[in-house]
Amino acid sequence: MRFGLVHRIMTDALAALGILAVVSTASMSMWANVVVIAGLVVALAIPEAWQARPAMRQLATLGPLTLFIIQAVRLVLGRSMLDIAVEFAALLQVIRISTRRGAAHDQQIIVLALLHFVAGTVLGGGLSYGICFLGFLIIAPGALVLSHLRREVEGNYRQGARDRTGLPVDVPRILRSRRVVGRGFLLATCLMAVPIFLFTAVLFVLFPRVGLSLLLLNHPRSGRMVGFSDKVDLGEVGVLRSDPSIALRFDVPDLPEPRPPRLTLRLRGTAFDAYNGRAWSRTQADRHPERGDSSDLVLLHRVPDANRDRRIVIDLEPIDPPVVFLPQRTVAMRVRSQQQAVFGEPLMVHRGPEGELRYGGGEPHGLRYEVFVAPERDALVEPLQAAERGRYLTVPATLPRRFAALAHEWADGQPTPLLKARAIEDHLKKDFAYDTASPSGGKPQPLDHFLFESKRGHCEFFSTAMAMMLREIGIPSRNVTGFVGGTYNRFGRYYAVREGDAHSWVEAYIDDNHAWLTFDPTPSAGAQPLHQTTGAYVYARDFVEALSQRWNRYVIGYDLRSQTRLFEDIGRRYDRLRKNAGVGDGALDKATRGPVVAGVMVAGAVVAYVLWKRRKKRVTDAEKGPTQKLQRDLEQVSNLYRALENALAMQGLTRPSATPPLRHAEDLRSRKHPLADEILSLTEIYLDARFGGTSIEEQARKDYERRVRAIRQYKRPTPTPAPATP
Repeated sequence: MRFGLVHRIMTDALAALGILAVVSTASMSMWANVVVIAGLVVALAIPEAWQARPAMRQLATLGPLTLFIIQAVRLVLGRSMLDIAVEFAALLQVIRISTRRGAAHDQQIIVLALLHFVAGTVLGGGLSYGICFLGFLIIAPGALVLSHLRREVEGNYRQGARDRTGLPVDVPRILRSRRVVGRGFLLATCLMAVPIFLFTAVLFVLFPRVGLSLLLLNHPRSGRMVGFSDKVDLGEVGVLRSDPSIALRFDVPDLPEPRPPRLTLRLRGTAFDAYNGRAWSRTQADRHPERGDSSDLVLLHRVPDANRDRRIVIDLEPIDPPVVFLPQRTVAMRVRSQQQAVFGEPLMVHRGPEGELRYGGGEPHGLRYEVFVAPERDALVEPLQAAERGRYLTVPATLPRRFAALAHEWADGQPTPLLKARAIEDHLKKDFAYDTASPSGGKPQPLDHFLFESKRGHCEFFSTAMAMMLREIGIPSRNVTGFVGGTYNRFGRYYAVREGDAHSWVEAYIDDNHAWLTFDPTPSAGAQPLHQTTGAYVYARDFVEALSQRWNRYVIGYDLRSQTRLFEDIGRRYDRLRKNAGVGDGALDKATRGPVVAGVMVAGAVVAYVLWKRRKKRVTDAEKGPTQKLQRDLEQVSNLYRALENALAMQGLTRPSATPPLRHAEDLRSRKHPLADEILSLTEIYLDARFGGTSIEEQARKDYERRVRAIRQYKRPTPTPAPATP
């Protein structure tokens, strides 16, 4: 493998990984990402020979300055400083890759890549960042070693240096050499990542952490925000239930094994009480805090009962708006807070209108919480005040009269409000079709067109139709939005609810029950999780999603509280091990306690280190004698040959710098110089001692010096003049 090619490939790989780490974690726009990735591809494809051209040198000088001016103007125009800085760093790397010349620029590329990883750590550090960082750990040692080696080659040998035979060093030939870098070298440098990773992991676990908010100072999160809609507008046309991105995960601990591949759980997000003929809205907007950072439990109906209530654990992705999703019949919730803010607001849960809960404050990575769901036999009373009843019975005046007639036609034959609601629900489910394309969307009267013309639509048409019909017959109702899911992940052992599982249904207040009851008029095809649960794609998808969840929980979400729980768990396991081994009493109990064992291990490590240092010193001292003798011998041989060169210079036989010693002596003999044989003999003695390992004893050294003095004192005989011719 060619030295220069391997070095370039490893440097390019580090640069690409650094840029990908930033792009995958920063909040750059789609166009900025496209420009950065396209620029990276072009920069990597530029041949090395082109990078010495004048145009590329001008780009290296003017490119960063132009980029700085453009980003400064964008900052003045109101763009986020963080986004500007990230884009500038990524594009600066693209320019440096395009215009690099030599090892000095390659080292700058490596430094920029390292800075990109630092930025990626602060900005989020998701699973994609973790994969890039793993690649960085593997490649970085080899890239750094090769970069340093190339820097030494170019720095030492571009000044007219010569090799041991006296010939000038050919740097391009070294870069093309296949003898410098081999498979063993690459394997050894890549394996250096193992101790680096282990050392980093130990520091990560041991050192306390206060959360990313210390670095970000509560800067708005740049990660993916789930696109949950905070409005219901039948006038908008769009295909629903198509996005496979995970919105939240939930786990029901007491489910029997094997777990079903699908579990339909209705997760309520928010509700709307006012409909204007096209869109839903809320007439109230007041919110008040339910808890601060001193309490974990939020009571919705009553204190949870561990013997009766079902517990469900939910991991909510960062969501906009930050709504807390709750299953039906939730009586209380407990927040498992992570990454509490150091600066700014602590985590707060706010109660809003229509039973909505929202969170805010120190949760940059979404929310992890558990809910307690009451059994069906428990009656949950929710009184509806008479003053509030009117807003749940308001019907837009623009609805055609046939709408009210249809509502009464379906419901008037039933004796109770509950049965009237069930009748409307059944008619919508059986007589209408679910269609994500919603042909009635955008019509002047979308609800009327849905009921009497298309008879097809998505869930918002069904829920709106039922809510308005209930109001027409005097039953208070409201429209509810949330999620219905999910699909089981065999690797993570949780149920995934995706953005495509967003759903809309109805809550009606039934006076006989003194509570809001849930009705879902959408046909079954649109009221359950739609994503596949089998197949190779699903298998790979579940693996990646489970890995991402583990990364977010145990790496991104690792904080001081997680660290404390980890150490407590290790302590409990160790105490259990001691108990099972029968060392829980007496002196042996005291000797095997955690602090004692830890102290003994630390003391043993210190003693082992001291002994290792002493042994290393003895070995070094033992090896130093022969090494120093060899260095003295080489220096003595070099001094002898320098004396010979001085003597040759006095005789006018100076050796040219481009000519090796042996060739110079052979040239003198070919010219039949009187001293040629002597010079050749002394030169061979020097080469044997310098490169052949032959030692020169004291007597031989004195003899060499004597012969050099004879050459210095040699005087060419004066030629005898020819006799005169008569």
